[in-house]
Amino acid sequence: MILGRGRLIRGAVDFRHATEADIEAIASLHADSWRRNYRGSFADSYLDGDVHADRRAVWTERLTHPDPAADTVVAVEAGRLVGFVHTILDDDPRDGALLDNLHVVPDAQGTGIGTALMGHSAAAVLARGRIRRMYLYVLEPNTGAQAFYDARGGRCVGREGFDEPGGGQAVGLRYVWDDPSVLRP
Repeated sequence: MILGRGRLIRGAVDFRHATEADIEAIASLHADSWRRNYRGSFADSYLDGDVHADRRAVWTERLTHPDPAADTVVAVEAGRLVGFVHTILDDDPRDGALLDNLHVVPDAQGTGIGTALMGHSAAAVLARGRIRRMYLYVLEPNTGAQAFYDARGGRCVGREGFDEPGGGQAVGLRYVWDDPSVLRP
């Protein structure tokens, strides 16, 4: 059981490493999250198009040909994938591991699942990373995610433009954790 937003999720949430069997569920959650949260940052034509096929291709590659420097953990409740985190160890010579993706289904947000997934990311960094720091990018308009990362000890160290998948430019804020152990449960 996980408490959050004045409600209780009944049943256990299991955390495990992702497998090929998770490709479709991860791709669906990833595409839905982008459609919900990246409107105005990514091209509408991309988000309204087959972003799901694009995310399926990414996750098919990641999970059928896993990178030994990557770690993907899923959260599953009652047989349903409710979140995932993907971390790339030692991605940056200064800031260490890149927390590349963190997504939780809307009806489970605010329950602690995202925080627990970040804890799994931090545990992978501390156990397997040579550089024991981590960072991520959050899109500038995504103030909800920024507040989430601020509350978990993240420090915004700058903003950077990047090419977004549908063409065009987006701006991301770089958040850093100098000591990922603060994220462990």
